[in-house]
Amino acid sequence: MALKCEICNSKIERTFLGKILGTVIKDERGKLHYVCSNCQAAFNNDKVKMLEEIQK
Repeated sequence: MALKCEICNSKIERTFLGKILGTVIKDERGKLHYVCSNCQAAFNNDKVKMLEEIQK
């Protein structure tokens, strides 16, 4: 299953063990949001700012 970044809509790459190169953020309702490593670096790994960008 190909995962897409919820901020930039690009495909999230995986390592050879199947782990994603990025992060997973859980919002207050418990829903999981996937973010690529490029967006994670652009937002300085600030989960609050990334969730605000996803909510837009």
